[in-house]
Amino acid sequence: MELIMKCLFSHYYIYISLLLVLSGCNDQRGTLALGTIERDQIALTATANEIITSQPMTEGSTIKKGEVVVTLQSQQQQTRVAKAQAVQQQAQAYLLRLTNGARPEDIAAAQAEVEQYQANFTDKNLDNQRIKQLFAKKMVSTAERDRAQTQRDIAQSELQTAINGLKKIVSGERIEDIKQAQAALVAAITDVTLQKQILQDYTIVATRNGIVESLPYHVGDRVMTNTTVAVITTNTTPYARIYVPEPYRVNIKAGSILTIHVDGIQKPYQGTVRWIATVPSFTPYYTLNGSDKARLVYLAKVDFPDSGRELPAGVPVQVEMPHER
Repeated sequence: MELIMKCLFSHYYIYISLLLVLSGCNDQRGTLALGTIERDQIALTATANEIITSQPMTEGSTIKKGEVVVTLQSQQQQTRVAKAQAVQQQAQAYLLRLTNGARPEDIAAAQAEVEQYQANFTDKNLDNQRIKQLFAKKMVSTAERDRAQTQRDIAQSELQTAINGLKKIVSGERIEDIKQAQAALVAAITDVTLQKQILQDYTIVATRNGIVESLPYHVGDRVMTNTTVAVITTNTTPYARIYVPEPYRVNIKAGSILTIHVDGIQKPYQGTVRWIATVPSFTPYYTLNGSDKARLVYLAKVDFPDSGRELPAGVPVQVEMPHER
């Protein structure tokens, strides 16, 4: 009986000790914010609904800013560029014609036309005077007199039209027409620049140095506009993406220094809080009672120092929470 009591007491002592150990572990866990190492990622998207024609880089390869990642089929856009350039040349030629004035040959032809209509008017005017004299002597009818007057008026109108045409050629175009032509040329030049930029965007290049993390599509695939065609993980210093328990939120702000423990590395890092959310994650606060409020967490990003630049992404981390003030 005594032996049985000793065994029971021994098991009870072990059970109590285990509870204490587990309680200590839970307390320690409560002072840590858990998370993983992350790096900034850049998503490169398709600029048109086109077919992928090449992918010079492979997944996992190192890439520098400006290097080509994906190219899209661009025949249609090249046609748009050529059309815009043709419109620009047309607008430029029209403006030159307005500003350079008429050629000597055109001026000479206009002068000859004025002389021709001047001679015709002189002839018709003489005929009209002669008919008027005959009409006064009652040698011609009223109809003949009116016909001669009409022909004289027509000849005068033709002469005035020719004179106005000559003046226009000699004096040049109106300033309003020239300004309109200048505006049309500016619009054409702008359109050419735009179409060339769109064509250039058919070649998708890296915007940051890093590693090609993912190429979701293959050569020959047709992609929609704004579809992600490549993901680049940058070479910048990584950060710890953690969830801060609610009791410690009030003691953490951007710029706070926190101790980061990385799995597999004995020496901790001193990180700087880059950002912490103002809105809690998971369960909304208004659905919780007093005993459940500690379940709230706030997403935060803690930058590693330069000594952690080579840390791989995805490794679990534990960040010590600051003591209450």
